[in-house]
Amino acid sequence: MPHSTDEPLARETDRAEIAVVGAGPAGLAAAVTAADHGLDVVLLDAAAAPGGQYYRSPADGLGATRPGALHHGWRAFAELSARLAAHRDSGAIRHLTGHQVWTVERTGDGEWILHAVSGADEEARSAVRARRMLLATGAHERQLPFPGWTLPGVVGAAGAQAMLKSGLVLPGRRIVVAGSGPLLQAVALSLTRAGARVPALVEAAGYGAYARAPRVLAVNPGKAVEGARFAAGLARARVPVLSHRAVTEVHGDERVEAVTVSRVDRQWRPVEGTGHRIACDALAVGHGLVPQLELAVAAGCGTRPGLDGTHAVTLDEQLRTTVPGVWAAGEAGGVGGVELALCEGELAALSVIHEVRGGVRKGEARRAAGLRRSRRRLRAFAALMGTVHRPGTGWSRWLTGDTEVCRCEEVTAGRIRTACEELGAGDTRTVKLLTRAGMGWCQGRTCGFAVRELAAAHGAGHEPGGPDRRPLACPVKLSTLADLSGPG
Repeated sequence: MPHSTDEPLARETDRAEIAVVGAGPAGLAAAVTAADHGLDVVLLDAAAAPGGQYYRSPADGLGATRPGALHHGWRAFAELSARLAAHRDSGAIRHLTGHQVWTVERTGDGEWILHAVSGADEEARSAVRARRMLLATGAHERQLPFPGWTLPGVVGAAGAQAMLKSGLVLPGRRIVVAGSGPLLQAVALSLTRAGARVPALVEAAGYGAYARAPRVLAVNPGKAVEGARFAAGLARARVPVLSHRAVTEVHGDERVEAVTVSRVDRQWRPVEGTGHRIACDALAVGHGLVPQLELAVAAGCGTRPGLDGTHAVTLDEQLRTTVPGVWAAGEAGGVGGVELALCEGELAALSVIHEVRGGVRKGEARRAAGLRRSRRRLRAFAALMGTVHRPGTGWSRWLTGDTEVCRCEEVTAGRIRTACEELGAGDTRTVKLLTRAGMGWCQGRTCGFAVRELAAAHGAGHEPGGPDRRPLACPVKLSTLADLSGPG
């Protein structure tokens, strides 16, 4: 696998025809496709190696002999990595690893400046100029709070998989996997294959809902096969799949010792009297993914609400955003999985190539047409997936008044309720000002969805739609902000 930790830091004068942000499946596919067709590319990524969250790999020092065994579709990633290495060697792609892009701005002549920090202490500051920008910023995990979720041993479902892929470690030996979404099946299987016992996979929705969309399944036969393969694997590993149930409480003194699993109705309200305990020493929980839109919003790109309760960048069939010169691919345009991300990354690059040249060759046109058909098919399945696993409005019934919702600022559900019902908070912003919910280190990435839902449930009402607006895509030092008045 190519590794580029010795890549020089970006200089203020660095320029490219296209800057790609993110080296996950979508960004990697976009960067190598653009370079294949002769474009000058800068690929910026916060990680030390390509692959993103999906294709995380163990560090070299861990001595993993078969890292591909932990992944689905490793061959595609290996091929992209080889092409990236070749383009890095030729100079067609400058792959800037360890570069966290924290904001973007447009110059008067229509170029984009991408501001990044790098280094162990993020002291190194750099900027890249590009005429065009392609955002492949991925997604982060959505969490819903419940009593006990702050205990040691409670980890994100995607986080548990990341621990296994990158560190070859398990969060426990007896791990309950819970939440909602197809990711849970992959996580449960990965954990069992690594030697853990999974006493239950707890799914708040139900997989039977997929059968009510036969046309979508018919044009995506691979998804049905994949689902059957997961089901068979879980059966062989003797993992009980508990549908229409949720973990409503975690028990333990110093760390997780057991969880309470309750049946939930269609709105995810716990059914009284159905709770039962399952002994475990860890809980891997997640309720889907949320697109990371900070840079897209900073660039002025329009967004749209998704069927999964999140927001995504508005894109046309060429993967162009509403802002000229800006494209997006993968989860930024709506969560849909690795196959869709690879498809959109290549399609977005072909769209950029078309614009740069002012035309497209016959072979490229055929390829783009095929990718657009695949994208429509995969987007239809993503919409179905979002509808099936969208959190029901009744999940807040799991909470007690002293359940922490915002962990950074230790804000409880009771304080949010008081802000709405007694202090007159009429919108989520006012709830934040009164309680500091969502104003900590993570800036609402973990609790933002829950805070909005609770504010609406307790009297703030429905607010105009739109994603959270954060001026910075990651925490930066004041000295970094001060440097914006310098060159560039």
